[in-house]
Amino acid sequence: MRRVRASRSLPALVVALALVVAGCGGAGDGGKLRLTVATFGEFGYEPLFEEYERAHPEVDVVGRVADFDAHHKGLVTALAAGRGAADVVAVEEQYMPRMRQSARRFADLSAFGARELRDRWPRWKWEPGVAEGGDYVFGLGTDMGSLAMCYRRDLFERAGLPTDRDAVAALWPTWEAYAQVAERFAARVPDAAFADSAGTVYTAVLNQAEENYFAKADDSFIGDTNPNVLRAFRIAGAIGAAGRTAKVTTFTQPWNAAINRGGFATITCPAWMLAQIKEAGGADGAGKWDVTEVPGDGGNWGGSYLAVPAQGAHQREAYRLAEWLTAPEQQEKLFVRDGILPSEPEVYRDPVVLEHTDPYFGDAPVGRLFAASSDTVRPNHRGVRDADVRPVFGRALGRVENGAQSVDQAWEQAVREARDVLR
Repeated sequence: MRRVRASRSLPALVVALALVVAGCGGAGDGGKLRLTVATFGEFGYEPLFEEYERAHPEVDVVGRVADFDAHHKGLVTALAAGRGAADVVAVEEQYMPRMRQSARRFADLSAFGARELRDRWPRWKWEPGVAEGGDYVFGLGTDMGSLAMCYRRDLFERAGLPTDRDAVAALWPTWEAYAQVAERFAARVPDAAFADSAGTVYTAVLNQAEENYFAKADDSFIGDTNPNVLRAFRIAGAIGAAGRTAKVTTFTQPWNAAINRGGFATITCPAWMLAQIKEAGGADGAGKWDVTEVPGDGGNWGGSYLAVPAQGAHQREAYRLAEWLTAPEQQEKLFVRDGILPSEPEVYRDPVVLEHTDPYFGDAPVGRLFAASSDTVRPNHRGVRDADVRPVFGRALGRVENGAQSVDQAWEQAVREARDVLR
């Protein structure tokens, strides 16, 4: 999951539901048409909203932001009720298979010309946003999260490891090699962990596979037999069991604090995570972090779509806004300003993106690194019940990190729980 800032408590869900209900379009200030855009976390849209309003003075754009879980639960509730959804809504990739099953609850964007935009995106990004054999377009792709590895140069130096990003990448051609580097690091730097959590390692390894919990052919559950899932779980579990992680959950306050104090040396980082690291690390972290290639073959973590609920009274106007927000010009601005990587090859291959560096990360060539990773991304099948099953395995790895279970015990329990959830 990505860009998750707020608590996932019941009050957060209540707030999100209130925001969704309050987010319906209508009359804005001075008789303007008000369009609401509901997202989770930070999409970097506020400056774009202002730019859109300047170009369309008759429109007032209002953003609504909630945390990941609350946003999606609120959206599902509003869609089922037939009222209360914002004019434009963001949907994270793992929810897209479920949304496709009820695509008619969203406007058919092909009626407004969306099919003509097909060539903006690679096939793997376009297809999750269409239904009914590709005739019904209900989602336009926003960003992607092609993978890299962020690492602390100062901690690598203390461990006697190379700090040059190319030399660091050469340390771990595979995830098994990455685990071996963790042991070398621990022998020299006992007061810092090698990785933030087993969960982030697991996610990265798993997301390099074309199938994980569900089969592409018939969406049947294969998480208990798929060697890709077991391999990812064993690699991440072994790192956690050995005490090589900081045992902090991504985007929580302990995770932020660990980044700020230099509590761990590496983190698998999709492009959008760079902004999170900067915010948590603060000014003192500038120049201490760097970015290099991730072990294995590319991979993707995260990415979203913009959709227009069919219940909205201003579908055509909402589509125009969604189309503009996902246009190459705006996607390029988001990457240069916020590091949010576009999913459109035309954009991430643009010289402005390719030549982009980040001074906070030692002038790392982040544009080139993430663009190269993007070109290796393969479709990663997400089942309809993916969002129900995935957290079960994450909790299992947490039990391994805390010493409550062995890797094998945690795996067996996760498989049982996943089957129970699906029943």
